[in-house]
Amino acid sequence: MESEIQEIQLACFRIGDASFAADIMRIKEIIRPQKMTRLPKAPPFVEGVINLRGNVIPVVDLRKRFDLPERTALEESRLLVVAVARQLVGLVVDDVTEVVTVQVHDIKPPPQVVEGIGAEYLIGVCLVREALIMLLNLDRILSSRETSALAGISRMSEVVPAP
Repeated sequence: MESEIQEIQLACFRIGDASFAADIMRIKEIIRPQKMTRLPKAPPFVEGVINLRGNVIPVVDLRKRFDLPERTALEESRLLVVAVARQLVGLVVDDVTEVVTVQVHDIKPPPQVVEGIGAEYLIGVCLVREALIMLLNLDRILSSRETSALAGISRMSEVVPAP
């Protein structure tokens, strides 16, 4: 009996002209952007925090994180709520396109630089219907220091009553 994973389900999404994916098992939910509270002194890629059913969740704009040009929120924009180091984080993406199943052996190592996005943010790349999809390494989107800082922000905002 072989217990090694043969295939993986990926949620595909767009940021600008590039197609990305993340392991569907890491995504807690996909929601429309919500009213956000801005945070003073937060890193530039942190848009603020949202209250999702009583949980305060920091929101990271992946465009800013990857140094891509900003653009106004679109009707298709979504928040991927993912767990990073036991901390829920909302990731802003331009559009969620589909869920696909990919054979693990079809995932190749990432090129060193992809449209300015460093390979450290990627697990690998694969072809889905002739389109190159970059697999995000959710554990590398934030450094351990950034994750700790965001966890602190979440805890602080839980204590402070909203005006």
